[in-house]
Amino acid sequence: MANFDVAMFPWFATGHIAPFIHVANELAVRGHRISILLPKKAQILLQHLNLHPNLITFHTITVPHVDGLPPGVETASDIHLSKTHLLAAAMDLTRPQVHDFLSAAKPQIVFYDFAHWVPDITAHIGAISVCYSVVSASSLAIALVPARNVPCDRTVTVEDIKDPPPGYPSSTVVLRGPEVRSLLFISLPFGDGITFYERTTTAMRNADVLSIRTCREVEGELCDYIASQYKKPLLLTGPVLSEPTDTTPLEVRWTEWLNRFKPGSVVFCAFGSQHILKKDQFQELLLGFESTDFPFLIALKPPVGCETVEEAFPVGFAERVKGRGIVYGGWVQQPLILNHPSVGCFVNHCGFGSMWEALLSKNQIVLVPHLGDQILNTKLLAKEIKVAVEVEKELESGWFSKESLRKAIKSVVDEDSEVGIMVRKNHAKWRDLLGKPGFISGYIDEFVKNLEESVLNKK
Repeated sequence: MANFDVAMFPWFATGHIAPFIHVANELAVRGHRISILLPKKAQILLQHLNLHPNLITFHTITVPHVDGLPPGVETASDIHLSKTHLLAAAMDLTRPQVHDFLSAAKPQIVFYDFAHWVPDITAHIGAISVCYSVVSASSLAIALVPARNVPCDRTVTVEDIKDPPPGYPSSTVVLRGPEVRSLLFISLPFGDGITFYERTTTAMRNADVLSIRTCREVEGELCDYIASQYKKPLLLTGPVLSEPTDTTPLEVRWTEWLNRFKPGSVVFCAFGSQHILKKDQFQELLLGFESTDFPFLIALKPPVGCETVEEAFPVGFAERVKGRGIVYGGWVQQPLILNHPSVGCFVNHCGFGSMWEALLSKNQIVLVPHLGDQILNTKLLAKEIKVAVEVEKELESGWFSKESLRKAIKSVVDEDSEVGIMVRKNHAKWRDLLGKPGFISGYIDEFVKNLEESVLNKK
């Protein structure tokens, strides 16, 4: 069919915007034109992901001021999680800008995620609305799909989260006290007069088409469950990660440092762009890495109340790990670090992007989830397909000790460990499947074909 015009309006967070750009690249490869509506800061930060600037255009969205939001904030990475609801309110205030752009551009398809009001605009201009979820089907199924056949707009309760809803296919997702509490953020405000649960379910319920960044091999039953609950067409894009050609070489400082160590010996740790640890948690983490005796590279934001990571170091830590460990407080090229031969273990929060990057890498996987969707992703990797180990946490505090972190890392890195042998074997099987030539591109081909049919049927 003829090429078509697409617009995208993702939530103002790096972990959401990047997957949208990856999908845009795949659409551009097939000749379609894409406009992505983003704040200026996000454009600057992520412009390197745009592999087809002749077909993919960034359109600037001005983020309005909201009381309580620090001046200049444009993305979720700029603020603590406790203020994210204010950024959601600011995003909703961009509705007139989005309306004006879409009305003038008249795309055939509009992708969105948290902007639940986009379908109101697409209905007016005759475009197809696609709610594209960049979190796992597991998260959507247990936390966002209505339980016990109740209406979509009912708020989820603790009991709903404890007990998977009828028809939910997983029997291994058992959540404990702190994990249940971490999921209750979905009932908290996320914007002005709307909860996270209401926002997400409304976005899905009002869309013409649902789409999830996952594949049937990993979450097929969960996808079927979601489609049956919302009674919408559900299209899967597969993992949709950066192509190896879209990145610049790894920074020299990291290459030179990693090259000093033997293959597979370095433990790399990163917890995404948003989560900020408390100082005592941060210090416990560092002491846990120190106790492993392995070389390590940690990329985390400074903890709460600290300007730099260095000022939060435990006493004597820097001297004790000199030459063996680095703690860095800025952004790093995570995919390139994971692919460096010296890196052999990846300790991460199991955000959905990191989950796919970990699965497709050759590294052992250790998981330290913090939020609801990360906990569910962790259950999927550690309990369902058994390719990773989750760090044990204290039941009441929900945090881990340096001993439990050390134990988890040792269990996957030590060559003679039974756990390590098992997860290595399972991981190799899944990596071979996901990395098989044509696997990811096959999902994209089918996805684009279904989108094209949707456009034809709309005419």
